[in-house]
Amino acid sequence: MILPKSHRLTPEQVAEITAIAGEFGCKIQPIIGAVRTIYAIVGDERDELMINRLEGLDYVERIDRIQSPFKLMDRRSDLASHRIKIGGVTLGEELLVVAGQCTIDPKNPNFFYETAAAVKEAGAHVLRGGVWKPRTNPYSFQGDVKSLDILMEASRRTGLPVDAEVMEEEHIGVALAAGVNMLQVGARNALNYSLLRAIGKAVAERDTVVLLKRGLHMGPLNEFISAAEYIAAFGNPNILLCPRGTAPTLDGYRNHPDESITPLLKEKTWAPVVVDPSHSVGKASYVPACALAAVAYGADGLCIEAHVSPNQGIGDDPKQAVTPDVLKQIIGQARQLWTLRRTGGKGEKA
Repeated sequence: MILPKSHRLTPEQVAEITAIAGEFGCKIQPIIGAVRTIYAIVGDERDELMINRLEGLDYVERIDRIQSPFKLMDRRSDLASHRIKIGGVTLGEELLVVAGQCTIDPKNPNFFYETAAAVKEAGAHVLRGGVWKPRTNPYSFQGDVKSLDILMEASRRTGLPVDAEVMEEEHIGVALAAGVNMLQVGARNALNYSLLRAIGKAVAERDTVVLLKRGLHMGPLNEFISAAEYIAAFGNPNILLCPRGTAPTLDGYRNHPDESITPLLKEKTWAPVVVDPSHSVGKASYVPACALAAVAYGADGLCIEAHVSPNQGIGDDPKQAVTPDVLKQIIGQARQLWTLRRTGGKGEKA
């Protein structure tokens, strides 16, 4: 990883380091961070002659060689200073809340418009809405591209940025063209490396944020972070890691709640952690406690399913979506806990 002395290298300088790396079978990938652009060496960076030649350039401050499976996402990476912003929130400076319906019903758009207004009033920063839906049963409702128009209309009415899950490569371009601000990768695609690469390529020149959920199985944390590396390697480090419960399930819960992995992730990566309590527990009455537990463990944000009338919703909403009133209570309590955890009760950052 090449760290320049200036905020960004000139085209001529990029051409020079690219030529040097190319002699050793490597490529250069610019990664645009909040503070400065760094230049990742893609390939085997262990050749000492290549490193010596690059370090000898007068515009190179230093070269960091991080021996981990995720060089960009590693907490020792220079990207540790990168800050992700969405919905007026800078992750790490304020608790981010993503909220909305599991599934947008194209036959009842007003439900979603009402939900959008209500979650904004409750204090959410990003509006979520399921356009395309992964379903275990092939005969269940799989979503509808028409719902994308409803999602974007709700965004226009509320001014909130929106989050939508993409399941196939063709969804990516459609969602980005419509103006989706946050692409969500669901648990079933968490290790779909071809999809992750496609997303990385598509968002490389954008400020789009990617919400990457943890896979359904209880896999190693390195596997989770490495999946994020697939996206970041193309140049966009705006990635949020989202624990959402894993298999095998815990009796009484939809999944095995995994918000407790947050501090373990933070020991390995700089990436913000946004926990999904709705899928973790799968029952609306359990969501508030799970959300607060996530914040207590150090989560940077929450992704919560909410609906103005859950019983009339489709998908998972009838069983796990909270009402806007409950969402407002969760957000208020979560913010208090987040501040308490940050300050240690002393009124200033610990």
